[in-house]
Amino acid sequence: MTPSQPQSQPFPSPAQSPSGSASPEQGQPHAAGETPPVPSPKRSWPDRYFRISERGSTLAREVRGGVTTFMAMAYIVLLNPVILSVPDAQDATLDPGQTATATAFAAAATTLVMGLLGNVPLALAAGLSVSAVLAFQVAPQMTWPNAFGMCVIYGAVIVVLVVTGLRRLIMDAIPQAMKHAITMGIGLFVTLIGCVQAGFVTSMPGPGGVAGAKPVQLGTHDMLTGWPVLCFSFTVLLVFVLQVRRVPGAILVGIVGGTVVAGLVHHFAGLEKKDWGGRNAPEISGSVVSTPDFGLFGKVSFDGLADVGAVTVGVIVFTLVLAGFFDAIGTVIGIGQQAGLADGDGRMPGLNRALAIDGAGGVAGGIAGASGQTVFVESTAGVGDGARTGLASVVTGLGFSLCLFFTPLAQVIPTQVAAAALVVIGAMMMSNARHVDWSEPATTVPVFLTMVLMPFTYSITAGIAAGSISYVLIKAAQGRWRDPGLLMWVLAGVFLLYFALSPVEGWLGAG
Repeated sequence: MTPSQPQSQPFPSPAQSPSGSASPEQGQPHAAGETPPVPSPKRSWPDRYFRISERGSTLAREVRGGVTTFMAMAYIVLLNPVILSVPDAQDATLDPGQTATATAFAAAATTLVMGLLGNVPLALAAGLSVSAVLAFQVAPQMTWPNAFGMCVIYGAVIVVLVVTGLRRLIMDAIPQAMKHAITMGIGLFVTLIGCVQAGFVTSMPGPGGVAGAKPVQLGTHDMLTGWPVLCFSFTVLLVFVLQVRRVPGAILVGIVGGTVVAGLVHHFAGLEKKDWGGRNAPEISGSVVSTPDFGLFGKVSFDGLADVGAVTVGVIVFTLVLAGFFDAIGTVIGIGQQAGLADGDGRMPGLNRALAIDGAGGVAGGIAGASGQTVFVESTAGVGDGARTGLASVVTGLGFSLCLFFTPLAQVIPTQVAAAALVVIGAMMMSNARHVDWSEPATTVPVFLTMVLMPFTYSITAGIAAGSISYVLIKAAQGRWRDPGLLMWVLAGVFLLYFALSPVEGWLGAG
């Protein structure tokens, strides 16, 4: 990751004062005629607890960095309810107000814990990749309470992996190119989700409801029809322009700007709520301030998991771990390096503690009803503004706490406007392509299959499975079957069973 701001200066040693000058021991005599050193000013409690001076920062800089990070990622309170708006296996949907409350609460709680216990400038919120897995892969197979139960399980698994040191074994087993491919594939996947939710991309049904010659098309009949989809297009372009201009909080500012335009269109074009898909419409009914609705808190269930089968449950948990764990590793180390907290090998004080808190965020998010919490790359905004300690995360967490009382605003954001953020984030995730060696077929084939099958099959698992299987088979064809390692061969075998599960069950049933 390329730092957007100069690296901070090295930390002073314990034998030095924050100013860098040596401090003699108490009671040490001074030479005759020598002027005694001026004692260092008494440090405040926040300075001592968060080690602000030791890390070359100031209280004002930490507060400013925390506010900057909050502004950069506050959009998740508006966007997560849109992603989690799909019906589950029993055709039940989540209340958007409750989802917004859960999203803000989980982000506030986990970010405050990261700041107070981890003492690093990392903020957490509902991971888009985790939310996408829950909404489009897990919920259609079970109830939402069961889906949040899966979230709790995956979070517990990550904590165990960190505590036992198995994370290093897993990290070493999965090729670096595959990790980048997973990120890029999820980027393409959420981009398609955004385009579909906005009506920018639709299916073209054939006679009798069967898909026709074109499984997808531009808008309706290859035309963008209706004001809402145009508001989506405007918001996408607005956010991209703001990013190019390096406007702080470009995504949030773009969503607010798109909502204002949508509100004007809604009023002057005489639109109704049904014109926006029957969901959120850019109109305010009642107060924008309300008491937080914690209706989803604790609505976690593990009943019925046996109905979907042990293999399916295992694949889902593994997919959630991949979606949240590896992104967290790269994000934590990358931000740590930008803040001057990590060395060239990625070693950072308190790394395991930060990763354990990130894993516990999966449990907390599941219990709150907001999906798994993970470290957001938007934390780099605050670091770029000078944040170096956990005090910045405390400020960010307090910002999310205030959001609890403004959740009605989330229902004013049209789905079409909020979906624009998915396209922008997808573009950002595609930047990992620069790390892949595209001249090596043994690398490009698994990467390609992982990337394209996620959006083409509407399944993150399918992409990871195809990439893993093709990787070990290509290595075996090259006579380098030892290169993938035992764990990758085991994963490939599990994914082969995943792909062949239906025909095998049919064959066994027929026999």
